Amino acid sequence: MMSSAPGVSRLRALQYARIGRAGIAREWPHAFQHLAHNAAEVRTPQELHPAFFGCYDWHSAVHTHWMLARLRRLFPKLPVARAIEAALDRHLTAANIAVELAYFQVPGRGTFERPYGWGWLLALAAEVRANGDAASQRWAAALRPLEKYLAGAVMDWLPRLSQPVRTGMHGNTAFSLAMMLDYARAVKDRQLEQIITNRSRDWFGADTLVPASWEPSGADFISPALAEADLMRRVLPWAEFEVWWQQFLPVLPETLLNPARPQDRDDAQFVHLDGLNLSRAWMLRGIASSLPRTAPARVDLLAAAQRHAAVGLGRVASGSYLGEHWLATFAVRLLT
Repeated sequence: MMSSAPGVSRLRALQYARIGRAGIAREWPHAFQHLAHNAAEVRTPQELHPAFFGCYDWHSAVHTHWMLARLRRLFPKLPVARAIEAALDRHLTAANIAVELAYFQVPGRGTFERPYGWGWLLALAAEVRANGDAASQRWAAALRPLEKYLAGAVMDWLPRLSQPVRTGMHGNTAFSLAMMLDYARAVKDRQLEQIITNRSRDWFGADTLVPASWEPSGADFISPALAEADLMRRVLPWAEFEVWWQQFLPVLPETLLNPARPQDRDDAQFVHLDGLNLSRAWMLRGIASSLPRTAPARVDLLAAAQRHAAVGLGRVASGSYLGEHWLATFAVRLLT
């Protein structure tokens, strides 16, 4: 019998795998985030990032590799499983990752893709470690130098960060810390886990009456309020989280419970709202799962998660590369 994950149909797995395999090999168009010190350092995406040059930008390439690795692990008999393995073998080599690591080590580039891309790279490392087959172990070994570097960079960065970033886009601190905390626990990095939990408590532990009715902004793909709660449900014991949640968001605003509706999906910023629906769905579901069954908000959170998922999943394979280069990852994260 084919292995599967809750909510992921065979048809969806095939569709998302097709999108992902095409994306990681597609170099153009590319949105550069590149510090060049001179003209000689102006290079093509594949020259700069031989592992993660596709999918429009570096972080999308990284998380699409995560998606492909996860689909392969959950659906080992999927007809494209061998093709996924071959694609990841081409990208996740020791030589390619050495170039990726060297990029971070150039003076001035230490903040490249911090924190969003860092969180996804660590999630990718944890995902390939989770599968014990020979191919996954090859990829884990290849990734380890970059994984180790970024785990150390997180521990250097967090004590120096004076305040968390509460935006609805890539810079959001809580969103990336949730991925980093999951990674630390998966690989049993107790030092990293401790610094993340300590900083999370420092920054978010006393938050009350979050202005969630202001959400969403017009280009959000992350809910600042839900991302914070999704992190704190990982940090706090259940009883403590219930008290924190009641103080943090005692009333659920309609703007948080209903899906966003982008007006122009051919705009790279506006299409973020399709991703917001997907990320809200998994956060709403996760928060509900961390509250007692008798909690008044639980039913509303689960119903809202279902509404967001229905709208978001319907927009993954839109035919527009501005959405397709990243939305399948969010769909897989929601469904798995």
